[in-house]
Amino acid sequence: MPIVAAFMVPHPPLIIPEVGKGAEEQLEVTKTAYERVADEIALLQPDTIIISSPHTVMYADYFHISPGNAAMGSLDRFGANGVKFIEEYDIELVSEIERIASRKSFPAGTLGEKDRNLDHGVMVPISFIRKKYRGGKIVRVGLSALPLTEHYKLGQIIKEAADNTNKRIVYVASGDLSHKLQEYGPYGYAPEGPVYDQKVMDVCERGAFGELLEFDEKFCERAAECGHRSFVIMAGALDGMKVMASKLSHQDITGVGYGICSFYPTAADNNRYFLDEYILKKVRELSRLREKSDDYVKLAYKSVYNYVLHGKELKLPDNLPEEMLNTHAGAFVSIHENGKLRGCIGTTSPTTDNVALEIIQNAISASTKDPRFDAIKADELKFLEISVDVLGNPEDISGLSELDAKKYGVIVSSGRKRGLLLPDLDGVDSVEQQIEIAMQKGGITRDDEIHLQRFEVVRHF
Repeated sequence: MPIVAAFMVPHPPLIIPEVGKGAEEQLEVTKTAYERVADEIALLQPDTIIISSPHTVMYADYFHISPGNAAMGSLDRFGANGVKFIEEYDIELVSEIERIASRKSFPAGTLGEKDRNLDHGVMVPISFIRKKYRGGKIVRVGLSALPLTEHYKLGQIIKEAADNTNKRIVYVASGDLSHKLQEYGPYGYAPEGPVYDQKVMDVCERGAFGELLEFDEKFCERAAECGHRSFVIMAGALDGMKVMASKLSHQDITGVGYGICSFYPTAADNNRYFLDEYILKKVRELSRLREKSDDYVKLAYKSVYNYVLHGKELKLPDNLPEEMLNTHAGAFVSIHENGKLRGCIGTTSPTTDNVALEIIQNAISASTKDPRFDAIKADELKFLEISVDVLGNPEDISGLSELDAKKYGVIVSSGRKRGLLLPDLDGVDSVEQQIEIAMQKGGITRDDEIHLQRFEVVRHF
């Protein structure tokens, strides 16, 4: 039996009377909508309630599913002494999710921490649900730092597990919206905050789940949301289903956005396989970008493809521009996948006969030998974005005034220790940041005597 309903809900502890102590009255609109959700769940009488929470165990590259038979929790740390919860886990459903994930070589399961304590991302929705419905076990699902597409895939696995176990299941996507809606809020204000709230509520009110995958993750980060990945897992759990979507409430009172929506699947719909559509669109866009790339980047792509697919270093192609064959320079190859760094390795000075060979070798290293990442696999190739930085000669400088984080890269040396950082990187806005990161990369401490150099790059896309 498929998932019978899904709900998008927030988790402000303040909304619980024992926590708010009267202050919860300002969230009356959200509270009323929450009670409606609880009433609807009680009418559905599910066998299992799956809750995805941003505040349970979270790993960078793995989705943590609730282990064990049960878990307990309390709101003591929020000042509500005596408000406690004990919830039994649906072991059968968890086991089926793990089985499917293992079959698909997907990084999800009960490995890792054996956390027996419920988090407030689970306890807030449970506190409303249990006042109206005492039946059903729960499954708690964590998020990860993996791309949104992987969160959607987890939802698809959950859907398959729900179908296979023939249970009545309700999915609850726990997550607040932006935490940066007002200057007076505890997290301050960012212009992306209100924009995020408006966009995500519009998307969910229309049930247009494919658009959740289109949100730029840096934009989400600046908006300081904590529920988007949870909503994407929910979307995956309703994959291929037409849904009746309803916006129940949206409030911004405390500087944090709280949105509640309900989703009832009504029938199969071949037009709602959103991940397939997104991947097809993304692959086409990246293919067009590669076609427009210059010769430096095209060479890096060819090198990566040849090595990943055939395990061999690319031979120097014919008809390369003379400048690539006559120039001696260091070069960095940077690889991104789904907007996130997937590998970056380079040379600060020439190690080969020309920059073309430098690119071929460094492309192999960036794709297979960056110690921060696993080697790139064949099924990732069509999703890669590659850039090439050709370095100018380093020059000694006497101080910070001669640096510019957007224009110059920096090399920090101390004896044999050496750290380098390229210019114009996302999130590196000051010279001080640039030097600090370069020192960390080189294992250089604040007590070490340092030598500074700068260099310019020509960046190829």
